Amino acid sequence: MLGACQRADPRGDAPTSRSLSTAERQDNEERAAEPARPAPRPNPQPTANPTPQEAAPAAEPLDEATLARLLDPPADEHAPEEFTVVLDTTKGEVRIDVTRAWAPLGADRIYSMVRLGYLDDTAFFRTIPRFMAQVGMHGSPEVNRVWSRRNLIDDPRTQSNTRGMVSFAQSSAPNSRSNQFFVSLIDNSRLDEMGFAPFGRVRDMTVMDTIHSGYGESAPQGRGPTQGQTAAQGNRYLRASFPNLDYIRNASIHEP
Repeated sequence: MLGACQRADPRGDAPTSRSLSTAERQDNEERAAEPARPAPRPNPQPTANPTPQEAAPAAEPLDEATLARLLDPPADEHAPEEFTVVLDTTKGEVRIDVTRAWAPLGADRIYSMVRLGYLDDTAFFRTIPRFMAQVGMHGSPEVNRVWSRRNLIDDPRTQSNTRGMVSFAQSSAPNSRSNQFFVSLIDNSRLDEMGFAPFGRVRDMTVMDTIHSGYGESAPQGRGPTQGQTAAQGNRYLRASFPNLDYIRNASIHEP
C-alpha cells in the first residue's frame, strides 16, 4: 500500500496496492478516479444485496493535537513481544493477538497506529465474502496521504494466512506495506507465496464474520467504494455513498 489507492495485483485477487507517481496522485486527488483494472478471482462469489441499516454515526472531528501527530508521525515504536489490539467496531469487539516475532516491522506499525489514534473511525471499506476484510484508509484524506506513503521494509513471512490471521496489504513491488491491513475470513494460504506476512491472529472471529460485505469488491468488479474517491474524499464519501459499511470506532492496546 504505497499509494493513495489500490489496484488489483497481477498475481491474482489479493489485498494489494502500489506506488503512485506524482502525476497519478495528482490525478486521483483532482478527479477522484480509481485506476483499477479487473483481475479474475479463482472462485468468484456473488455480491449480496446490501441490507438497509442505519449508517455509522460520524465521529467527532480530530482534535488539533491528534491531527498534528497523525500528519507528522514519529518513527514507529518498538512494540512489546506480545500484545493485543482491541478494536471497538460498529458490530462489536474484535481482539487481535499480536506476536512481534512473526513480523516485527508489521507489529511495530500496528502498535504505533493504535497508540497514535490512527485507526479511530476507519472503515472496513473492502470486505469480500469468503475472502477477507480490509481496513486502514484514514477518514481524513490529508492523514491518509501521509500514512499511505510510510512504506515498510518487507518482513519475512513466518506464518500462514489462514482464517483469522491479520496481515498488511502490499503490492507486487518490494517494501510496499504501509497503512492498510486485512483479516482473512477463510483459509487464504494461497497468499503465502505472494509474501503477505501475518503479524497477528483474531482471537474470536464471531464479530468479524458479521462485518458488512454486501458491497463486495471495489467497482468495477463489485459495488464497493472506489479507492481513488476514498483517498480523495475520505469518510465523507463513504458515509454518503456506502451507509452500510462497518467501522472501527476506536482501537486500544492491551499488554499482558
